[in-house]
Amino acid sequence: MRIDMVGGGAIGLLFAARLAAAGAAVTVWTRTESQAAALTAVGISYRDGEEGSHRFQARVSGRCLTNLTESLAESERPDEEHWVVLAVKQSHLNEQLLLRLERLVSSGTRILCLQNGVGHIEKLAGAVSGALLYAGVTTEGAKRFGETGVIHTGHGQLFWGPMRLNGSESDKKGEKSQNLWIKTLESAGFSATLSNDMNSRIYEKLLINAVINPLTALYDVTNGELPANPQRKQLMHALYAETVEILTADGLVLESDGWQKVLGVCQATFGNVSSMLADVRAGRVTEIEWINGGVSRIAARIGLRSPLNDAICTLVSQLQVNENS
Repeated sequence: MRIDMVGGGAIGLLFAARLAAAGAAVTVWTRTESQAAALTAVGISYRDGEEGSHRFQARVSGRCLTNLTESLAESERPDEEHWVVLAVKQSHLNEQLLLRLERLVSSGTRILCLQNGVGHIEKLAGAVSGALLYAGVTTEGAKRFGETGVIHTGHGQLFWGPMRLNGSESDKKGEKSQNLWIKTLESAGFSATLSNDMNSRIYEKLLINAVINPLTALYDVTNGELPANPQRKQLMHALYAETVEILTADGLVLESDGWQKVLGVCQATFGNVSSMLADVRAGRVTEIEWINGGVSRIAARIGLRSPLNDAICTLVSQLQVNENS
């Protein structure tokens, strides 16, 4: 099996390291030549937890996306299983990346998308012809250090499944490939579940992200600190109530109490800095447009109001402006 990991951030390095250590041939596609060269030279330094009781060095091939100027389809063997794991943030999923992604895949290539928020599957369906699209939702926790190191900060689950949209291909003969992919993931130590209801899985993660991520960014607190203050917890619940009403109206089916699940995530990731807060602190563009902005767009489409999500989008967007000014 050939695996192309698009993205050299924390999640990309986490999956690449464990898959490579299990024997898969993994290429990590990065934004910078320096990271690509470092990954080829020394591999990925993996450690399980901050203390790093379990450590290993995973050999991978590093390549820079900017050097992907021609299609690689001719280099593929027709009998070779090929999976592309898209592990970049929504803010990086621009026209340039989509063009390079099209050069990386051929007809029948399976793309597993690990983005937060909504809108990316539709964007890919219209841009990458012939590929078979899969959505993924993961609760794995990871933190990158340096260009080649990753800390596995929390073990979680991966739910994934095929997506069929206008303009995308249907994976009619995918059972063999899906089973092989599950075995590959499990041999790498991941808990992977094939789901036939990925829309609901995506909405469930969107619900959690829409409550926790922007408020930790606005209050500059860790996940666990967010509900510790009564006023913050009250705002959390109000944002949760608005968001769950919108997503439920558009098909979300919760298997358990969603509010308790949000609080449970805060507790389970008590010391974690959310990705949105990390982006704000670093002066990077956040994913607010695809998380709370995505909720607002869903509400507009189905005729509901979303005043809190609208306001949260404005506040975090202004915070980005202030951070970058």
